[in-house]
Amino acid sequence: MSLTCPHADLHCHSTFSDGTLSPAVLAARAKANGVTLWALTDHDEIAGLAQARDAAHAQGLDFLTGVEISVSFANTTVHIVGLGFDADNEALRQGLHGVRHNRGPRAKEMGQQLAAAGIPNAYEGALQYVGNPALISRTHFARYLVEIGACKDTYEVFKNYLVEGKPGYVPQRWASLEEAVRWINEAGGVAVIAHPARYNFSPLEEYAFFSSFKSYGGQAVEVVTGSHSVHEYPHYADLAREFGFAASRGSDFHSPEESKTDLGQLPADPADMTGVWELLSQRIHKASAAST
Repeated sequence: MSLTCPHADLHCHSTFSDGTLSPAVLAARAKANGVTLWALTDHDEIAGLAQARDAAHAQGLDFLTGVEISVSFANTTVHIVGLGFDADNEALRQGLHGVRHNRGPRAKEMGQQLAAAGIPNAYEGALQYVGNPALISRTHFARYLVEIGACKDTYEVFKNYLVEGKPGYVPQRWASLEEAVRWINEAGGVAVIAHPARYNFSPLEEYAFFSSFKSYGGQAVEVVTGSHSVHEYPHYADLAREFGFAASRGSDFHSPEESKTDLGQLPADPADMTGVWELLSQRIHKASAAST
């Protein structure tokens, strides 16, 4: 593998958060789709990383530790991916524990709102899809609503429920942007803005977001991602160049049935981008090396 140009997929989710496949199955799927450098980035959780690393190496994949941290910024929930960190770092582990702790009360309130809208037992139903109850999320509720026929698919769920102004929406106070970046940096990793087009910021808000992220020590942004359209890649490539950020990439794969982009199925990055792996060459767990 050429470090400067791997076939990388650095954003996906397993059953340790809101994905439907185990780390081992994800690693095999990544390998089958031609990925050479892979990261598992479960929401606010790193418990699956040891399994993911071992499975990656069994498949001949190079591996980076990963996590996707839920962050509150300007009254909006945004996500910051951490890559290449020390998974045993205590400050990071404690920070993620605190973020996870807030999910349970929020989920119960979501269930109460859905019951008031005529959908009883949604909280209990969502729990059926949760591998880790501490990480119950809107995705688990969405799967239950599809199961009972309230919506035909999860895309319809997020048009009619669980979003601002609709039944089941409960805002949540997550980590601050400064906290998330600090946890990642102090653990020796690189902080990455995940799928920035999803936040629907105005140009001024987006610029403030990128500026704040850089001021706290953030170093990269997802440019090519399954959550962006091809028309959005050039915009975020330009912003990455303007702010001096490296480019990260990832499918944001959750499930074969639900995800728009499969592992390893993204197009190449725009030209003249610095890949985030170039900042992490010493933190990549090489497939040929013994697991540590």
